[in-house]
Amino acid sequence: MVDFDQSNACGIDGCGPVTEIRSADAPLESPPTVQIEVVSDAICPWCYIAKRHLDGAVAELRKNFDVDVRWLPFELNADMPKAGLDRKKYRSAKFGSWERSQSLDAQVAEAGRSVGLDFHHKRMERTPNTFDAHRLIWLAEKEGVQDAVIEGLFAGYFTNGCDVGDRDVLAQIATEAGLKHGQVEAFLESDGGAEPVRILATAAYASGLSGVPTIFVNGQALFSGARSTEVMVAAIRKAVVPKTPSRVTADGRLRAAR
Repeated sequence: MVDFDQSNACGIDGCGPVTEIRSADAPLESPPTVQIEVVSDAICPWCYIAKRHLDGAVAELRKNFDVDVRWLPFELNADMPKAGLDRKKYRSAKFGSWERSQSLDAQVAEAGRSVGLDFHHKRMERTPNTFDAHRLIWLAEKEGVQDAVIEGLFAGYFTNGCDVGDRDVLAQIATEAGLKHGQVEAFLESDGGAEPVRILATAAYASGLSGVPTIFVNGQALFSGARSTEVMVAAIRKAVVPKTPSRVTADGRLRAAR
C-alpha cells in the first residue's frame, strides 16, 4: 500500500473523503505505453478537479512513457428521470436540507479555486440525467476528441451552469470540441453508443466500484479521489511494471491483453 493523504470522491450518496488506495508494490520499469482509464460522471465535481491534477500528471509522465487516457462511464444518479430534476429540490431531499447542499458546494468551490477552476453552483438549475453525456463521451473517443469533450462537459456544467442532459447543449459542446454539429445531433437522436455505455457502467458497478473518480492504470484500479498531481505521478510510476497489461473487454471484464 502507498500511504497517501486523504482525498475526495463522489458516490451515489454524495461526495466526501476517501482513504483507501490500491497500488502495485512491484519495482518501476519503463513499458512503452501507460493506459490510464478514468471512471467518472459528468456531474461529479471531484472528477473535474481530478482532471486538472491528471492533466499535470500526464504531462510529467509523457517525459518517459507513451500515455493514453480513456474516460469510462459511471452514473451517480442512475435512476434520474430523463429530463433531470430541479437541483435545489433534488439535493435538498438527498442531503437533508438546502443548507447542507450549499455547504458541500462551498467545499468543492474552494478546492476548485486551488487548481484554477471556477465553480458557479448558483447557475445550475437542474441535476441532469447523464446517460446521453456518456454516449457523447463514447463517440468522442472514437473521433479522437474525448479530452476536449470531457473538458467541455465539466466546464459547461460546473462553470456555466448548462444542463448537460439536454441534447442541444451536448451538441454545442461537441461542436466546440471539433465534431460536426449535424453528426452529433443525428447520433444523439439514435441509440448509438447506448449498449457499450451500459456494459461499461454495469461492469463498474459489478466490480464493486462505488465512488468516482476512480483511476485504473494498465487495467488495475489504482486509486479513487482527486489526488494531487504529485501523488498521481508517484502512484502511476510505482504501478507501471514490465508485464502484460490488463484491459477492459467489450463485455466489461478485465482480462490480460495478448
